[in-house]
Amino acid sequence: MPTGFGRLWTAQTVSAFGDGISHAALPLLALTLTRDPMALAVVTASGTLPWLLFGVLGGALVDRWDRRRTMWVMDAARAVLLAVPAAAAALDMLGIPLLAAVAFLLGIGGLFFDTAATAYLPDLLGRDPAVLERANSRLRGAQTAMSGFAGPPAGSALLVLGRAVPLLADAVSFALSALLVRSLPALPRPVPEVHASLLRQARAGASYVFRDRLLLGLALRPAVGNIAFLAVETVLALFAHERLGIGALGFGLLLTAEATGGLLGAGIASFLGRRLGTGAALTCTAAVEGLAIAALAAAPDPYVAGLALAVCGAGMGATMVLGPSLRQAIVPADLMGRVASTSRMLAMCAAPFGACLGGWLATAYDVRTPLYAAAGLLLTMTAVTSTMTGNRRVEAALRAAAPAHDPDDRASRDTVREGAV
Repeated sequence: MPTGFGRLWTAQTVSAFGDGISHAALPLLALTLTRDPMALAVVTASGTLPWLLFGVLGGALVDRWDRRRTMWVMDAARAVLLAVPAAAAALDMLGIPLLAAVAFLLGIGGLFFDTAATAYLPDLLGRDPAVLERANSRLRGAQTAMSGFAGPPAGSALLVLGRAVPLLADAVSFALSALLVRSLPALPRPVPEVHASLLRQARAGASYVFRDRLLLGLALRPAVGNIAFLAVETVLALFAHERLGIGALGFGLLLTAEATGGLLGAGIASFLGRRLGTGAALTCTAAVEGLAIAALAAAPDPYVAGLALAVCGAGMGATMVLGPSLRQAIVPADLMGRVASTSRMLAMCAAPFGACLGGWLATAYDVRTPLYAAAGLLLTMTAVTSTMTGNRRVEAALRAAAPAHDPDDRASRDTVREGAV
């Protein structure tokens, strides 16, 4: 891999471990303060609000800023930010409003860091599709291992030592990540469009996604997928308890099976892309996810359910390597931040609808109904997007992106795009 990728990989691995710690510790911290479900929901929702409110504008800012600097500054800021609730916890001054505010600000930092990292990676790796797939496979595998396996148990264990301890551990992870990212090579960035307003630039990036069938198909998959998967996640614990007859330990093992499948899927994504073509591989992984959720809905026992979740996790893991790698290979450098943030915002906006859908279907019908509905939605999405992300369209986009993009043409490209908004 090119020089510098190892440091970026290490930085994101360390940060993912800290994310896993806080993912387990923050809800548990909130539980020590209140048992009000709405108050707990506010803390959870606060972390997603930045994507809903500032997603596209954040991408436009990232396309103006130096991406490496954006990453390390955001990580350093999040390290300092976490010191506030840690001090409040140590002084017994922690409250739900403070936790919600911290979750919101951490979400803003995550928005800018993730968007900048997505835009920085193809510049670091030279936009080679095969190299991007290998890189994203390693990044996704490390993220799954740290945030899904190692981080949550560590967060729960550190909380026993004191309410401030997991917050401080997460702060240290952000600080180490900031130092590693700071040492990455500085790369040329597109010259900012000083005469274009931030809003016009944001609209140009969103228009670029919606006018390109391939990019729109790549954005629809996680958006529709989030509706389906949140519908499943909302009732999964209840389904496991009432239909599979398993308790808290068994439910944890189900989630571990899904994460294990995700690691496998991330590992074989490049192989699938080479053997089937990226477009066909994306269609296959989408179909696998839908069929696996259908098998989960019909599962007669925990073993079949665990296998179904593992297969679903494998499909998701492969998809989350192939889709972003393709997007990074075909999108011009000066638009990468806006395109990535627009796609992510669509996915984040869809998630609450899935949670509401799952709760309503389980209440009105049966706890298995949301699972069957999610499977049907995933398979329908597979049929709709298969032509949008087919091999021919992917190959044409890669051929068009192969020549180096001329920075001098950027203004004229955005003028054309904005005229269609």
